[in-house]
Amino acid sequence: MEFSHKPVLLQETIASLQIHPDGVYLDGTAGGGGHSAEILRRLTTGRLICVDQDPDAIEVLHSRFDGDAHVSVVQSNFSEIPEILTRLSVPALDGVLLDIGVSSHQLDTASRGFSYHVDAPLDMRMSQTGETAADLVNRLPYQEMVRILYSYSEEKFAKNIARAIERERQKAPITTTLQLAEIVKSAYPAARRQDKHPARKTFQALRIAVNGELDRLSAGLDRAFAALKTGGRLSVITFHSLEDRVVKQRMTQWCTGCTCPKDFPVCVCGKTPDARLVLRKPAEASPQELEENPRSRSAKLRCCEKLPKS
Repeated sequence: MEFSHKPVLLQETIASLQIHPDGVYLDGTAGGGGHSAEILRRLTTGRLICVDQDPDAIEVLHSRFDGDAHVSVVQSNFSEIPEILTRLSVPALDGVLLDIGVSSHQLDTASRGFSYHVDAPLDMRMSQTGETAADLVNRLPYQEMVRILYSYSEEKFAKNIARAIERERQKAPITTTLQLAEIVKSAYPAARRQDKHPARKTFQALRIAVNGELDRLSAGLDRAFAALKTGGRLSVITFHSLEDRVVKQRMTQWCTGCTCPKDFPVCVCGKTPDARLVLRKPAEASPQELEENPRSRSAKLRCCEKLPKS
């Protein structure tokens, strides 16, 4: 199987991890192995753990890395890092990479149901298990649908779309991507239908809901950071503002030291930072990368380093 996914911010990400030849690294969203291969290239006696929840990705990772004693391939979600490390008898990590969101392979494989450009079963499951997007749109109450659309994509017309979905599913189940895309389009004001595709935000929100992405991201960040050795680095690539906000807030929290009021002469809270920012501002795609890979336009890379406990 070919898993087409061009790794974004490749050089910036590898540089941010500051890879040691004898270190232990975990790529929590390994996909087709683009970032993983670059990490592996810099290891001598070190170890690489490639994790992905998508069976298609796991098949490709096995075909690409099986036979290399330095690599372990694990089908799991990165939010389960403690269990993965226990299973592999790995006490701690020198670096973790998380490339959050949907892969090019998932978008471009029509049968996976992530795209609103081609007709396919309304699926969107990254792990290919559990409830599908069709299950959600056909069973969720109106208010819950509004909440998902607004919370996970900041969709201004969430109420209109939820009403349209509720109305159409009473006539017949909503089962395909283009069927849903047309329903969303009909719920948009006519003047706004010429902007970006009207279904873009709805599909994003449903994908996040189907895969529990924000909850898993929050848990995964904490668990990845906890698994780092002192001096270990966590690098995270995001593709939309909701994800980036979670990452930015969590790294800011880890990097915050004394919280005493500024007019206190001495610190009484005793709080010291757990991390330092490696990148003061998120790295973004260069003009050359944008030209070669337009999907990198919204990518942001943030990185922090774990500090010793005082």
